[in-house]
Amino acid sequence: MEVFQSLITSPFFWIAIVAIYTLKKGIYFVPQNRGYVIYTLGRYDKTLRAGLNFIIPFVQTVAADRNLKEQSLDISAQAAITKDNITLLLDGILFMKVTDAAAATNNITDYKVSVVQLAMTTMRNAIGEMELDECFQSRDAINAKILSAMTEATAPWGVQVTRYEIKDITPPQSIREDMEKQMTAEREKRSVILTAEGVKTAAITRAEGEKQARVLDAEAAKAEEVLAAEASKASQVLTAAGKAEAIMLVAKADAEALNVVGEAANSEQGRAAVTLTLAQDAIKAHQAIAAEGTVVLTDGKTGDNISSTVAQAIAVSSSLKLTEG
Repeated sequence: MEVFQSLITSPFFWIAIVAIYTLKKGIYFVPQNRGYVIYTLGRYDKTLRAGLNFIIPFVQTVAADRNLKEQSLDISAQAAITKDNITLLLDGILFMKVTDAAAATNNITDYKVSVVQLAMTTMRNAIGEMELDECFQSRDAINAKILSAMTEATAPWGVQVTRYEIKDITPPQSIREDMEKQMTAEREKRSVILTAEGVKTAAITRAEGEKQARVLDAEAAKAEEVLAAEASKASQVLTAAGKAEAIMLVAKADAEALNVVGEAANSEQGRAAVTLTLAQDAIKAHQAIAAEGTVVLTDGKTGDNISSTVAQAIAVSSSLKLTEG
């Protein structure tokens, strides 16, 4: 106890305490993506970056700790009037980051609140320059216009707006009903147009198919006619060739028969046979004439001729039998 009391009453102890406290106040470990703004006797001096830093205790102080990461800020819904006097409710989201911690501390009281207010004002101005249809069709243009205006306005604050997006655009109830009717009419119009185009396409396809079928039928009929003509021609050629060959064979046979008859007629027996054949033919002819009618007209010499012919035929026949015997 006496040792502790003597330690407390010792000036060296208090000097050590003051030295440790002073050393602690002079050393700062700055995290990544943070910026410490240092004031020296109430005046801006420097900005501490990430890592180990030293300041003069009691003379220099940390006036602000700024986050250098990109941050998102919600823009609450607000009313804006379009160029054609339609009131819209819009909300959005803004992305920004501090690029200069000293400017964000020295040039603006609260940079986040200021950026949000500026975004709301800029959005109302952008909407006021457009009509209702443009607002729905040109969101990218609105975002780009707001971003451009805010980038220029926030540069002195040490803040950079990297992106702005409109989340929702809400028109009045009456406008929504009119828009729904218009959308319904557009859908019906597109449906009618698509139906008409489908009918037209089907009719064209059917007509093309019928045309192609007729062309194919005509080509098939033509091919059949050509094949039939060629077959008929070939048949006629073969028939003619067959007839010619038959005529030639008959003529050849007749010629050979005549040759045989001629050779046989050169002999006495041949001549007798020819005479006999002629007599027989004459008798058959007279018999045929007599069979066809009851009256036979002759020149008066026919009987003699027939009798002589028959007599010659009998004589020839007898001579042939004797010869054969």
